[in-house]
Amino acid sequence: MEFTLNGNNGYSRVENYDDETTQKLSEHYKETLSLLGEDVTREGLEKTPLRVAKAMQFLTQGYNMKPDEIIRSAMFREDYQQMVVVKDIELYSMCEHHLLPFFGKAHVAYIPRHHITGLSKIARVVEAFARRLQVQERLTTQIKECIQNTLNPLGVAVVIEAQHMCMQMRGVQKQHSVTTTSDFTGAFLKNLATREEFFNIIGSKLH
Repeated sequence: MEFTLNGNNGYSRVENYDDETTQKLSEHYKETLSLLGEDVTREGLEKTPLRVAKAMQFLTQGYNMKPDEIIRSAMFREDYQQMVVVKDIELYSMCEHHLLPFFGKAHVAYIPRHHITGLSKIARVVEAFARRLQVQERLTTQIKECIQNTLNPLGVAVVIEAQHMCMQMRGVQKQHSVTTTSDFTGAFLKNLATREEFFNIIGSKLH
C-alpha cells in the first residue's frame, strides 16, 4: 500500500508498506508491549504497534533496494582519472545485535577507470546498505565492494564514523564514543600517497 503525506508546507512524502507484513508485525509488537508490562489498550499505546510496524519497514527498506542498479542507472563513460570524493554522507542504520540505532557519516572516494556515476548515486548506495540490520564493519565493506564491482574503478576508499546507541544507552554507556571503520581497494590500498590524499580531504571531519 502506498501512502502520500502532504503537509501545509507543500512537502510530500511517499511511503510503501506491505499490508500483510504490517499486520503481522503489528501483532508481534502488541504482544511484545504486553510482555513488557504495558497496557496496550491505553490511549498512548493503542496505535503504537501499527506505528512501529511501519517504522521498522521504513528503517529496513534497504532490503528492497539494489545498490548495483542504483549506480548503473546513472553510469557514464568518462576519461577522468582523478579522485572523486563524496564526504559527510549522513547514515542511519540498525545494529543487528540489539536492534538499536547507530548513526554517523560516510566518506566515499573512487578513482574512475573508464566510467563515472552520478554523485547522488554514491549517497544512495550508502543508504541502500545502511537501511538494513547491520554491523558497521560489514556496511563499510559492502559499500566498497558494490562500487568496485559495478564501476570497476582504479580504487575505492570508504570510511565510516558512527555513534552506537548500544554503547551509549546500554552496555558500557560511554556517551561520546565514536567508531571509525575503513576499507580500500586498488590505488587506495597499494599507494600510500593516494590514501593520504583521501585522508587529507576528509581529515578535518575525522574524530
